Amino acid sequence: MVVGTAKIRLHLPWVHSLKEKRMLVKSVLARLQNKYHVSAAEVGEQDIHQIAVLGVAVVSTDAAFVENILQQIAGYIEDTTEAQVTDIETELI
Repeated sequence: MVVGTAKIRLHLPWVHSLKEKRMLVKSVLARLQNKYHVSAAEVGEQDIHQIAVLGVAVVSTDAAFVENILQQIAGYIEDTTEAQVTDIETELI
């Protein structure tokens, strides 16, 4: 069994309130869960309205598959939102 995790830091320069940020984050998390069947949550910087930190976890029997899904997720976020991905930390266990 291989568990892959990613911590994705996003910059949201146009967001002016926590309410706006939470609406965006909730939407992104729901789309990730539906499209990729992963566990995802906001895991940091919850009180800063222009920064979002998302945590994603993937479980599989194939390490290459897990790495590929984590890369696809980062690309998907960049392609489908105006958010800028500023940092990605991945780990395979």
